Amino acid sequence: MSTAASDRPQGVYSPVLTPFNADRSPSAPRFVEHCRALLEQGAGLAIFGTNSEANSLTVAEKRALLDALLEAGLPAGRMMPGTGACALPDAVELTRHAVRAGCGGVLMLPPFYYKGVSDEGLFRAFAHVIEQVADERLRIYLYHIPPVSGVPVSLALIDRLLGEFPGIVAGVKDSSGDWANTEAMLRDFQPRGFDVFAGTETVLLETLRAGGAGCITATGNVNAGPIVELYRRWREDDAEDRQRALNETRAVFQSYPMIPAMKAAIAERRGDPAWATVRPPLVELDETQSRQLAQRLAALS
Repeated sequence: MSTAASDRPQGVYSPVLTPFNADRSPSAPRFVEHCRALLEQGAGLAIFGTNSEANSLTVAEKRALLDALLEAGLPAGRMMPGTGACALPDAVELTRHAVRAGCGGVLMLPPFYYKGVSDEGLFRAFAHVIEQVADERLRIYLYHIPPVSGVPVSLALIDRLLGEFPGIVAGVKDSSGDWANTEAMLRDFQPRGFDVFAGTETVLLETLRAGGAGCITATGNVNAGPIVELYRRWREDDAEDRQRALNETRAVFQSYPMIPAMKAAIAERRGDPAWATVRPPLVELDETQSRQLAQRLAALS
């Protein structure tokens, strides 16, 4: 099974922040508005990613939010929902729902509660989802984020999955923070039709120069336009300057807890204090942090 390169997700995707109401229930109207704004800036929608507080959402909440986007007329082909879960039936349900909705792909964490598991166990988990969904439209993008999940997706596992399920296992988001690992994926798997997305825009230029597909990056929520511009213009003479500017903005957000900081920035920009709400165990920025963040971002224009 193969997919034309033009049909595959490419470019910049944002793991979309999930806005909440004051009672910490998901706010579908804010979610739709934010997703529409990201699409208008040229970013795709990696809904239910790490920065979406996805593992603080129920399966029912995720399904309802995806359905809200579809009902609002947003293009399913530009969506890459996160569907990985510790419970395989949850992963199957979310993945099946995304595929039937016409999503361009799904971003899939391995089951992440048990640590020190074998590649054999992880292979069986991914294979189970693929076999249960049983839909030739399925495109899985593996999510490698060992600093958070504690469960790496090894190069050997990717090689086996790619050999067993070509076309279905379509790519990876590498959030390892290890460029040597990203480079190995680009070298060994990108030529086989396996698309490699960097997990941060700080290595977007390097990734594109090595043949990668783009990036799936948290700060796409708050700086999508300039990140998309680098993706579109990475061959131009000013690409290094664009990369440096992106890194400066990223560094500001990384100096705070990232999710609360991005939500605080959106709350300030939109004049909507509810946007700052996070679900425990996360905690909002305090007033001093929020003011400092706003000042530092203003200094960067």
